[in-house]
Amino acid sequence: MASGIYNRFKYNVMKKLLDLSSDTLKVILLTTSHAFNADHNELTDINANELAAAGNYATGGATLGSPTVTQDDANDCATFDGADVAWTGATFTAYHAAIYASTVSNNLIASIDFGGAKAVSAGTFTIQWSANGILKIS
Repeated sequence: MASGIYNRFKYNVMKKLLDLSSDTLKVILLTTSHAFNADHNELTDINANELAAAGNYATGGATLGSPTVTQDDANDCATFDGADVAWTGATFTAYHAAIYASTVSNNLIASIDFGGAKAVSAGTFTIQWSANGILKIS
């Protein structure tokens, strides 16, 4: 199981090229063929492993709603979070998800490994982010 943050995201943050709270962020679902590689930069580096459009999944993924960034001085960290992402009436199996910035040249942000097959049949497939946020820098 390998989740991680892409190097392009780190670069974009340090160069002030990405605003996690105002740029359009998308979440795609990936097959078992996906393997996280921190050196991947853009969606085109991983989209061969994206789920095919079927079972109420559209290629390109879903928009991440309510993206927020908060500063926590008590715990000396900053947190990025967003609304849970759901596909209704879904029938598919996913193994990973990836977040990317569609308004910043489709640059990759993070890859999330589900730890195995997550299947849904004529139901709702939901990615429920941690109560501690999607990403935390401390």
